Amino acid sequence: MERLTSMKETGLWRRRQVVGSLLGAAALPALAQFRVEVTGVGLTQLPIAVAPFRGEGQAPQKIAAIVQADLERSGQFRAIDAAGAALDESSRPDLTPWRQKGADSLAAGSVARLADGRWDVRFRLWDVVRGQDLGGQSYAVTTGDLRLAAHRIADYIYEKLTGEKGIFSTRIAYVTKAGNRYNLWVADSDGENAQSALASAEPIISPAWSANGAHLAYVSFESRKPVVYVHEVASGKRRLIANFRGSNSAPAWSPDGRTLAVTLSRDGGSQLYTIDANGGEPRRLTQSSGIDTEPLYAPDGRTIYFVSDRGGAPQIYRMPAGGGNPERITFTGGYNISPTVSPDGRWLAYISRIGGAFKLQVMELGSGTVHSITDTNADESPSFAPNGRLIVYATRQNGREALMTTTLDGKIKARLAGQGGDIREPDWGPFQK
Repeated sequence: MERLTSMKETGLWRRRQVVGSLLGAAALPALAQFRVEVTGVGLTQLPIAVAPFRGEGQAPQKIAAIVQADLERSGQFRAIDAAGAALDESSRPDLTPWRQKGADSLAAGSVARLADGRWDVRFRLWDVVRGQDLGGQSYAVTTGDLRLAAHRIADYIYEKLTGEKGIFSTRIAYVTKAGNRYNLWVADSDGENAQSALASAEPIISPAWSANGAHLAYVSFESRKPVVYVHEVASGKRRLIANFRGSNSAPAWSPDGRTLAVTLSRDGGSQLYTIDANGGEPRRLTQSSGIDTEPLYAPDGRTIYFVSDRGGAPQIYRMPAGGGNPERITFTGGYNISPTVSPDGRWLAYISRIGGAFKLQVMELGSGTVHSITDTNADESPSFAPNGRLIVYATRQNGREALMTTTLDGKIKARLAGQGGDIREPDWGPFQK
């Protein structure tokens, strides 16, 4: 049986067991840029036209294209061609031709440079079928925040038309290896606008967002062993949380942000502990002869999901957050790891090894029904969007490393396609406050 203690440190639990070592991959360009490529067709998609924003030709970002890509990636919308339309937010458009094109809704807006150097971004949304003005917004933003303004417009449209909160202005964290340098990146939800939070000559693994989006916990090997840090995203300040004897790994935040669940081998085999988010003495949760790791709090904070080989092979279990008798919850397949739970607590996503391939699975927790939702063979590190409608994960597609998003039914996927290199361990941040 493989030793589970090596888990993410050596990649034995991860798909690089099949496709290569954790440390041996091609370099990634320093500022990882992505192009969104959407594939698949959903059963019900809302047809929307997003007209080019007046004046956006003079802006460094094409607002309408970003909005349209966001909406398409969600799986809820289908784009209606609006090329050549001369519209903005200031006057009521003739909706008849848009109705004839099959659009249910229309977004139009403008971008203009202000005297202080900022950009004035405005838009309005129309219900084409009912002929109703659905409102709009305006933003005065710096050049660096033009993409954020576009994502907020997409959020507004998504919420107006679906009744659910949009996730386009949220952020993701992920890790790359470029040459012999590792980077922890914080990027827009589409992978663009990546900013380095930490660069190191030693591996960085297991980034995890706090519930308020202010902090990232992660594991760094800069002291030549795995230790857990908490990093303040806005300032770059960080604090050491767990540097006990042996391995310190797999941090997971409690929903209230006060506690971290971690995997420590300080007392022998790898077991689960909780520790105050400011550090201190850990409290042991599990007492098993096997390896317990990859803890994850349920959204209500009352349950911890984790992976254990206590039954002979890695499977996913859950137990009360304060400790107690674990309950096994995965029975399909002999090797299941990397659990993540949807914000509403209804779905569990995880990675299953099937015939030597690592594949993303989604289980409905109430019924135990499991679906395999990808056609790739090297999936890893799933993480739910904060509205529970999408999952981001890392994989290898057509010989290239990539970040992907997928709808829960697997029908709509978007490749956030890096320009080569090793991209791993995405974690989707919470709604922006």
